Amino acid sequence: MTSAPAPTSAPPRTRRQWVTLGVGAVVLAALCVLAAVWQWHRYTAREAQIHLVESNYGAEPVALGEILPAPGAVLAEDDTWRPATLTGRYRPEDTVLLRNRPVESTPGFHVLVPFETDDGLVVVVDRGFVPLGEDSSKPDAFPAPPDGEVTVTVTLRADEPASSRGAPAGQVQAISTPQVLAAGPSGASWAGGRTVAAYGQLRTEDPAPAGSLLALPPPDLDPGSHLSYTFQWCVFAAGAIGGYIVLWRRETRGTQPTAGDLLLAGGEEGTRAPRPPRRRRPTDEELEDALLGED
Repeated sequence: MTSAPAPTSAPPRTRRQWVTLGVGAVVLAALCVLAAVWQWHRYTAREAQIHLVESNYGAEPVALGEILPAPGAVLAEDDTWRPATLTGRYRPEDTVLLRNRPVESTPGFHVLVPFETDDGLVVVVDRGFVPLGEDSSKPDAFPAPPDGEVTVTVTLRADEPASSRGAPAGQVQAISTPQVLAAGPSGASWAGGRTVAAYGQLRTEDPAPAGSLLALPPPDLDPGSHLSYTFQWCVFAAGAIGGYIVLWRRETRGTQPTAGDLLLAGGEEGTRAPRPPRRRRPTDEELEDALLGED
């Protein structure tokens, strides 16, 4: 009976293999660090946005002229989300709908109405949200703004970049003042260069309208998961380098054989206790001699 062959260990890695593994670990760690840096920048940018909202959104409203004093004025980044008051008249005949901008996961339209201030400025006001109608391409109906002179309080937002996507007549894909005015029935010529590079999200109207649209929600203050992702990528980077070091130490320092190793290597001489000899079955002749001897 032959004994089982002894297990053979893998040959040690060559220097070239160790270098290849090391380079791979460094590259992997570098990629993880880049991902961590990217997530960190996103985290800090989001924190700056949240700080700006917290500083401006709850401030006392000021007259629009204090922030946007003349036609063509551009809203400063530090003034985003600030409340401002406008006194003048709506132009409901030039109402335009903003499409593909759901509110709290509800599809529908934002109702954009140009507003002429007593100071001669023209500002697009996002009066609120209306859900889809029976025909999903437009709402069934929505309330009109107040007639005559009205004072509105809005949250100032910077104009969005003009969209290159097409839209049905009277609708737009972005709140860009020139694009919104051009989509209205009267076109943009009536504004006569009196616009500003900003729009307002409605807060209040005085006098109040007969019917109201669904109010837009306050800005989102959720910081997101960017910080936790930053830590995770750092852990992955450390794991890539640490794993290489652990593997190198195990293979270069060697380990003492365990009891399990000795049992697996039992086929080798001196690693297994000797077995007692088997008892041989007597032959027929031996049985016959034994019987005759008894006689």
